[in-house]
Amino acid sequence: MGRMRENPRYNVISMRISDEEREHLENIVGQTHRSISDIMREAMEYFAANYGQIESQRKAA
Repeated sequence: MGRMRENPRYNVISMRISDEEREHLENIVGQTHRSISDIMREAMEYFAANYGQIESQRKAA
């Protein structure tokens, strides 16, 4: 049997991205030596932490 994880992740989300977006993401993976999942989690955390500011900028534009 597999090892027990402290924080298991059971939910899978998929999304479609362009070739250009994929290339950009792969460049980040290469530079940071982190997984795509880790990078996307950090991006979601950043967005959640800055959502109010981002919305204010959208409305001002």
